Amino acid sequence: MANAQNPIIWADVPDPSVIRVGSTYYMTSTTMHMNPGVPVMKSQDLVNWEIVNYVYDVLGKRDEQCLENGRNEYGKGSWASSLRYHRGTYYVVFSSQTEQKTFVFQTRDIERGPWKKHTLPFLHDMSLLFDDDGKVFLVHGSGEIGLLELTPDCTAVQPGGLNQVIIPNSSAVAGEDIALPAEGAHIHKINGMYYLFLITWPRGGMRTQLCYRARNILGPWEGRVVLQDAGIAQGGLVDTPEGKWYALLFGDRGAVGRIPYLVPVRWEDGWPVFGLQGRVPADTGMGPSEELKIVSSDEFDHGPPLGLAWQWNHNPDNANWSLTDRPGYLRLRAGRISRDLTEARNTLTQRTFGPQCSATVAVETTGMRSGDCAGLAVFQKRYGFVGVKVCGADRYVVMAEASSGSCVEQARIAADHARLYFQIRCDFREQRDLAYFFYSTSGQEWIPLGSPLKMSYTLPHFMGYRFALFHFATEAVGGYADFDFFRISGS
Repeated sequence: MANAQNPIIWADVPDPSVIRVGSTYYMTSTTMHMNPGVPVMKSQDLVNWEIVNYVYDVLGKRDEQCLENGRNEYGKGSWASSLRYHRGTYYVVFSSQTEQKTFVFQTRDIERGPWKKHTLPFLHDMSLLFDDDGKVFLVHGSGEIGLLELTPDCTAVQPGGLNQVIIPNSSAVAGEDIALPAEGAHIHKINGMYYLFLITWPRGGMRTQLCYRARNILGPWEGRVVLQDAGIAQGGLVDTPEGKWYALLFGDRGAVGRIPYLVPVRWEDGWPVFGLQGRVPADTGMGPSEELKIVSSDEFDHGPPLGLAWQWNHNPDNANWSLTDRPGYLRLRAGRISRDLTEARNTLTQRTFGPQCSATVAVETTGMRSGDCAGLAVFQKRYGFVGVKVCGADRYVVMAEASSGSCVEQARIAADHARLYFQIRCDFREQRDLAYFFYSTSGQEWIPLGSPLKMSYTLPHFMGYRFALFHFATEAVGGYADFDFFRISGS
């Protein structure tokens, strides 16, 4: 069978941190304002990944995390985790801008938990290192790269330990005119040498992968550009049981998000050499690829918990969703008034994926009240949706989108049926980034509605578009919508 091709995951899996334990690989990634947070993914071949756990259910209960009192944490939440394994324990370290803290989570069982949480001062894009002499460090920072020593149990800052800058102008090796100072640290110790990987962005150029090396953790450090191809960068190294080396990095690919590439690495004069002749090859040399497992259809015919492919937008309101109120359905109940989709609680999401994908839902609307809106969205700041809106005693199928920055209804059709079907088809080929909206009264014949949405990746949300199941109220609380199924397809 043919080898897996790059990208290995055509979906939003940014800031990957990868380790190998025996013959099994584990990866964590950034999901920011989505919960549960910091997905743990597992693979046997570095190509085919499945979600096996999350590091936390919710990180905190501030207004920003709960979409309360007009506050949110879009684009914030948890960033750039560092995953490590040391003497039988797994460690995940990341920071939260909302909490203004760095968190260290530990477990003996990465696939089932439980996790113990410890807090440190806020650090930017840190990477955890267990050194050979028993010392533990975090390398962190932007532009100026610092070193902070932790206690041996990795639960606190080491009193009187090292806390200093080790690389003062880390972007310099990529040029003088830099738009994004070097950040995204990943540190490894290989054959007695320290290797520190960073990314930077020369002005007018692309995201660029840097490597620094030193024989002493305090330096002197020498650095160079190790990859400058199609903006593919940020990540660390991992070796196979057979002794081959790879880097798992990501590339910005428009509305679908930041997607992972597997890059072969060889060693030359003690330096890692990325790719083939300076380029990321299409053929990974690994594989073959299987069906994407980090997304999943769902018939909602099981009790809680939800499947691991699902994440809530912000903290869920657990009193207002259920898989048991009506067996075989996901019930989303409106517990408060919301002005639009970005304010709605209990919006349930999965990643969109390339090169093309579609999602289909069936919604029972008899529990909805006047002013309620429910359906299927492609969700980012400039979202679009197709769904049902109740106005007094009347029910309408609507298509709306927020490409202008505020939600505008593009089409409305009177609906006599209480059970309605909605479908969105996404085209990410060559970054077309188009979403098409359809409805049906039978689930068989699909009628286009409204106009295609030109999806756009925005920094306020800092995330690839997601399929989203939603229900919110604009007039009175207590109404609900029942989702019978969510079905995805790669075409």
